Amino acid sequence: MIAISDRTMTALHAALSGLSQRQRVSSDNIANINTPGFLAGRTDFESTLRSEIADGTTPTISGGTVSRSLAATRTDGNNVDLDSETVIATETGLRYQLAISALNGKYDLLSAAMRTS
Repeated sequence: MIAISDRTMTALHAALSGLSQRQRVSSDNIANINTPGFLAGRTDFESTLRSEIADGTTPTISGGTVSRSLAATRTDGNNVDLDSETVIATETGLRYQLAISALNGKYDLLSAAMRTS
């Protein structure tokens, strides 16, 4: 099987992986909104991806790093904010759709180029 990829496709795959991880972390946060002592998770993949693209290296496909939020907690020690998590989940979903559309556009270009060859 021949693999067809380039830095753009790899960067899009890396973004999709990071966005997928962010969606899982956000879902976990929402699921634990009433768990005493639970600290919301946060996912960062953009800084690494941005750095790799700026350096001209092929991006690494990973889910990014997950850390615990240091935001203020409620009296039960939990710091999950449903409004914030809803915004994060919505934004993540929209970014995921955008990356999928970009990747599909790239595949369409490759497909068209192969048909004309």
